[in-house]
Amino acid sequence: EIFPDSHHRLCLWHIMKKLPAKLSGHAQYKLIKKQLKNIVYNSLTIDECDENWMKMIEVFNLEINDWLKSLYEQRNRWIPVYVKDKFWAGMSTSQRSESMNAFFDEYVHSKTSLKQFVEQFDNALKKKIEKEKNLDFGSFNSMIPVISGYPIERQFQSFYTNNLFKLFQDEIRGLMFCNTSLVRQEGVAFIFEVVETLLGKNGDPIRDASFKVHYTELDCQVKCLCHLFEFRGILCRHVISVLIRMKVIEVPMNYIMDRWRKDIKRGYQSITNIYDEYVCERERHRYNILTPLIQEV
Repeated sequence: EIFPDSHHRLCLWHIMKKLPAKLSGHAQYKLIKKQLKNIVYNSLTIDECDENWMKMIEVFNLEINDWLKSLYEQRNRWIPVYVKDKFWAGMSTSQRSESMNAFFDEYVHSKTSLKQFVEQFDNALKKKIEKEKNLDFGSFNSMIPVISGYPIERQFQSFYTNNLFKLFQDEIRGLMFCNTSLVRQEGVAFIFEVVETLLGKNGDPIRDASFKVHYTELDCQVKCLCHLFEFRGILCRHVISVLIRMKVIEVPMNYIMDRWRKDIKRGYQSITNIYDEYVCERERHRYNILTPLIQEV
């Protein structure tokens, strides 16, 4: 009711952890596990995911498995290929909620009362804001060297915080595994195929994956099948390879999200709250109104 446009996901980490308990009794458990992991982690399109899931159910005679049936009915809430077109600020589909648990480290425990929890939450928030300010200061006063020399990389270097620029540089490094070719042109729109060699954990090539990238020359709009920008807010290696191919030296600012920039003043860092004893209600209200105005100046 409060956030009608919000999206909800189930934890992929917890779902995959239940595989042994739910399926280990099956004679072909190892094959089922391998096939299921391949569907969940390697599907590039929804159609590919659905087709391979149905094949798996048929091949291993899993039609009567209620757990798999319920998972498939809710597949748009947990399988990566279904959720990657929504923005999740980089929250992984496979991570456990350690970051949220760590947020409360040293502040709450099993005996913490509700009143104490609210106060300690405030203290944890203050510590997080202080840490963020220090990181912003570090990003503003130091710069990570570029690794490619492409004008686009220099553009992101000047805007991104250091942590985000490191993530962007991972995509720059990934360019060496991408081969880009023009499929066809439709007016001002170009459709490219970017074939990426995917590597395993030990660095050995596993397979080639094909990604379609749509590029509009007029306003420099790009969209990739992998949806990394929609999911994490960072341009993917496939899009970058197309931009370089088209000799683009500067991307539109809508591809540099404000939340990742080091030159943005974050208003919430200065807002006081009802637990600051040294500030009375009227003073706090005045402070919260004036602070954004001061930052604009």
